[in-house]
Amino acid sequence: MIDLVIPTVGESISEVTLVKWQKKDGDYVNRDEVLCELESEKATFELNAEQAGILHIVAAEGATLKIGEVACKIDETAAKPEGAPQPAPAPAPKTDTKKNEDKPAETPPAPKEAPQTDVKATPVAQAIMSDKQVKPTEVKGTGSMGRILKNDVLEAISHPGRKGGDAAFGREERREKMSNLRKTVSRRLVEAKNSTAMLTTFNEVDMTRIMEIRKQYKDTFKDAHGVNLGFMSFFTKACCIALTERPAVNAYIDGDSLVYHDYCDISIAVSAPKGLVVPVIRNAESLSMADIEKKIVELATKARDSKLSPDEMAGGTFTITNGGVFGSLMSTPIINIPQSAILGMHKIQDRPMAINGKVEIRPMMYLAVSYDHRIIDGRESVGFLVRVKELLENPELLLFGQDPVKTLLEV
Repeated sequence: MIDLVIPTVGESISEVTLVKWQKKDGDYVNRDEVLCELESEKATFELNAEQAGILHIVAAEGATLKIGEVACKIDETAAKPEGAPQPAPAPAPKTDTKKNEDKPAETPPAPKEAPQTDVKATPVAQAIMSDKQVKPTEVKGTGSMGRILKNDVLEAISHPGRKGGDAAFGREERREKMSNLRKTVSRRLVEAKNSTAMLTTFNEVDMTRIMEIRKQYKDTFKDAHGVNLGFMSFFTKACCIALTERPAVNAYIDGDSLVYHDYCDISIAVSAPKGLVVPVIRNAESLSMADIEKKIVELATKARDSKLSPDEMAGGTFTITNGGVFGSLMSTPIINIPQSAILGMHKIQDRPMAINGKVEIRPMMYLAVSYDHRIIDGRESVGFLVRVKELLENPELLLFGQDPVKTLLEV
């Protein structure tokens, strides 16, 4: 009998939560097969079978386990049951689909239409739903065994968005246990508010040039690099240049010392299914636009699939968060401690602007930088944001941070 214990997943992590078992107690599992999903305060990861055998579950779903604690046991001496090869039936549907493809086209639609005729509804209710194009899933049947009646359909039509039979003024509530990730996010946000002298400065940037570049080169860029040209690569590049010019914004306080960085590890705030995660782009100052875009896609995909490792979220010297994807016009982002500053991007909105004495409609975005006033002075924070604005409104400067003409003239 082999004991499968909770592995070490990080220096500061002492316990994890067993989120869900992928296998049942008594199942025969193969080596390296995923047994369960675990969640630490920083990431979600999986526990795999070290040997093939019969699974004996020890810890229940939702349990909090210490590092090194036994999650399950595997009896590697158990013989493989005859019914164990469950993966074998998997190819069956594939061969069936191939057979179906060889058959006339009239065959596939049959099973799709069947569920519609099997709806538990009276003939009158069925006729009304067909006439008014109401889906059965939008109607709650109040008849025997959930049968949909005429009045149920009429109720659904008169109250779209609310299933028939539901109370108009419902007062239901439910209680859910906070995940380790959500607990960590809550703790760190409160800690950031209470332990830093946080201040926010605002500015706005004209996105005209960047949008023109994206429109002109988006197809060429994708053909050349296999990834879309987004806004984040422009902002990341601009921040890296501004951070090297104003090192205090890229530093943090450690006790009585100030720790400065000669590199830019940019944290990108990503909204994942289980909460906010902040994966890091290492040495972003040395990456090309395409490399940045590829890394963002990689990290965002891992975040959505809960596949980020603790190392991919550790560290970071400066954070960028984009509330604009959710429609936010302006906000004050909270510092991602122990960092000292965070840039908040927002929604791009057409606004009338005074350009050379004339009113023109321009795509504008509000920018916000929240910073720790203990290490970053107002002059540095405002100068940093103004520099980011300048770089974004003149993307040519992103090549090496200087105006080509001024560089040529050495002025």
